[in-house]
Amino acid sequence: MAVDALDAKILRLLLEQPRTSVRDYARLLGIARGTLQARLDRLEHDGVITGTGPRLSAAALGHPVLAFVHVEVTQAHLDDVGDALAEVPEIIEAFSITGGGDLMTRVVARDAGHLEDIVQRLIQLPGVVRTRTEIALRQRVPYRMLPLVDAVGAEAGRQR
Repeated sequence: MAVDALDAKILRLLLEQPRTSVRDYARLLGIARGTLQARLDRLEHDGVITGTGPRLSAAALGHPVLAFVHVEVTQAHLDDVGDALAEVPEIIEAFSITGGGDLMTRVVARDAGHLEDIVQRLIQLPGVVRTRTEIALRQRVPYRMLPLVDAVGAEAGRQR
C-alpha cells in the first residue's frame, strides 16, 4: 500500500495531536471531513494505522525493569512456545528472529528477582532449550514513528 504525501500529513497529525477530532484534523489540513475519513478508513484497512489507544508505561505500572530475553527452541516447537509466551503477562512483545536464538521477547519486571522468576518460568516451558537475558539500562531512542512518516511523506512528494 502506497502512502502519499497527504496520507503522511494525516499520520503526522495523528501522532502529534492524537486527541483531536476528525473535523479538526480536516480543518487543519484544509480538506473535506469525508475525504479525511475515507483516508483514515483506508489507512486502517491497509494496516498502516494499527491502533488508537494510549501507550502505557510499564514502569508507572510498577514494572521498571526492561529486559530482552532470547529464547532458543527445539525444532518444531516454535508455535507451541510462542503460544506459551503469550500466557506470560510480563512479556509485552515476542518476535521470531534470525541469528542467535529463535525468539526474542521484551519482558518487564518489578525488580531483578522478579525478572529471574520470569526467566525460570520460560526455561521450564516444553520446547525451550535455553534463554539469554539482556537488561536494558536506559532508553536512548523512544518508540517513534514520526521520523519514518516524515521520510515516507518526503519520498512520496518527490515521486509526484
